[in-house]
Amino acid sequence: MLKLLAVLFLVADLSAAQSPFDGTWLNKGVAQPPLGTASYSLTDETLRCSCAIGNVEINPDGYDHKVPDTAYWDTLNAQAVDAHALVLIAKKSGRTIFTEIDSVSSDATTLTQMVKDTTEAATVTIETQSHRVDARPTGANTISGVWKAFKASRSLNGSLIKYTCTKDSFSAESPLGERYTANFDGNFYPVEDDPGHTTVSAKRIDARTVELTSMRNGKVVSVSRLSAATDGNTIHAVFENKEANSKREFDFEKQK
Repeated sequence: MLKLLAVLFLVADLSAAQSPFDGTWLNKGVAQPPLGTASYSLTDETLRCSCAIGNVEINPDGYDHKVPDTAYWDTLNAQAVDAHALVLIAKKSGRTIFTEIDSVSSDATTLTQMVKDTTEAATVTIETQSHRVDARPTGANTISGVWKAFKASRSLNGSLIKYTCTKDSFSAESPLGERYTANFDGNFYPVEDDPGHTTVSAKRIDARTVELTSMRNGKVVSVSRLSAATDGNTIHAVFENKEANSKREFDFEKQK
């Protein structure tokens, strides 16, 4: 979910005529595997994980348990299907935000995670594959251990974004309904249809570069810098995740 919102903050309009940013774009960055590693420890009584959902410890009994409140979830439900599969369901105020099915290969060396993000009207599916980077703990469920992602993919409806820009403002809209229009005045504007209540502010750097700052609950969560290619077919993005203290570079490819 957090990767889907980041797409909305990478857009600019820097000309009085039609902007080279106008149109529909494919975000190539969503195919990049997550940075860092994820760790899990699963027994009949306890699931401990340090992963995309945060640092969590709950009973994997199939019931909703309170977890540290974030912009997108406040409870987590975990249940081991068998020795090779785990189901996670995250909710916010009782509404299901995502469902994740984690499956471990028979040799316990590959983890496949299939996420159904139901934040919006249409479901976005995200698949991530990871290699084990440590020895499997003796007698533990096969998901237990440390994993490093090597492959990721996302459904098309979670990879496209439409931009419309003028000399005074820019707009972004995803196929899922998330959208915003912000003026180049330094103020923060709300992202509509975002359950995390994100706001975004734009700063013009030069004729082909803009810096966008996103905020939630009064805290800056990301800063993005976007550079438009002279041919109008690609946009190079540098995205800084302030919450995870990480940086990524990737491109947008024009579709139409």
